[in-house]
Amino acid sequence: MTQPLITVLDGFTLNPGDLSWSDLAAFGNLTVHERTPPEQVLERCLESDIVLTNKTALPGEVIRALPALRFIGVLATGYNVVDVAAAAERGISVSNVPGYAASSAAQAVFSLLLELATRTGDHARAVAEGRWTRSQDFCFWDSPLVELDGLTLGIVGFGNIGQSVARIARAFGMRVLVCSRRPVEGEENVSLDALFSRSDVVSLHCPLTEEPRHLVNAERLGRMRPHAFLINTGRGPLVDEQALAEALERGQIAGAGLDVLSSEPPPEGHPLLGAKNCLITPHIAWATKAARTRLMGVAVENVRAFLEGRPQNLVGPR
Repeated sequence: MTQPLITVLDGFTLNPGDLSWSDLAAFGNLTVHERTPPEQVLERCLESDIVLTNKTALPGEVIRALPALRFIGVLATGYNVVDVAAAAERGISVSNVPGYAASSAAQAVFSLLLELATRTGDHARAVAEGRWTRSQDFCFWDSPLVELDGLTLGIVGFGNIGQSVARIARAFGMRVLVCSRRPVEGEENVSLDALFSRSDVVSLHCPLTEEPRHLVNAERLGRMRPHAFLINTGRGPLVDEQALAEALERGQIAGAGLDVLSSEPPPEGHPLLGAKNCLITPHIAWATKAARTRLMGVAVENVRAFLEGRPQNLVGPR
């Protein structure tokens, strides 16, 4: 039997050198590209039976032009980079990797929230710059210090990550509100507008579909409390970024912590890059070695299952 041709379009972020592709290579002839620009996707995949991608787009016109393609493995949970309808038309299976980064992403949520609440990094830099040495008092702070105990955290979307965030929130003594497509047993389920109005912190964990695009808009930001924080480790387009920048500049909300933006990397002049009280990290909530190791393992098992005729973690048109 001819070994399948396997192509990884953008392997660098998953494996910058601290993991191994050997388990995937055992299935066939493997080619790993660190990155693939859009104009080279068709050429690099032309003879491939199996293509794996993280953020490199596989639009319908490319999928329809790949005669050998039988399986697409998404090296992530979100699969909006693949035209799954076009793949379904061709009978091409598409699998993703669900749940691999729940613990790491929840940890990132609280990294952002704790920085907003206590400004640890800012104060550590101030000490390094000599401000404590020059202080007339035994301590100093430049912004309000916020205690999380007793605050209300509103979680939008209650999958694996949202549930992990809720567990950590309760360990800090926070109350939890949930807005989910389906009511969650044992949780206080509220409408989206009620969640924005009642929460001291709003954290976004819903998938990117047309329905929640710009879920956070000027109107919902206007419902938030002036001392409230917004956290987004989900998808950048969930937030109207211009509206958020304006809300932060006006002091309409106290701050935002973001690990994702609508355009990544952001262009110069992006409205949030210089926004007041806005912390932005470069899409790293998923990227601990532990999470990436799990991702690699499931991605390999997805390929194995497909080749054995029992595809798993399949995704398709909504």
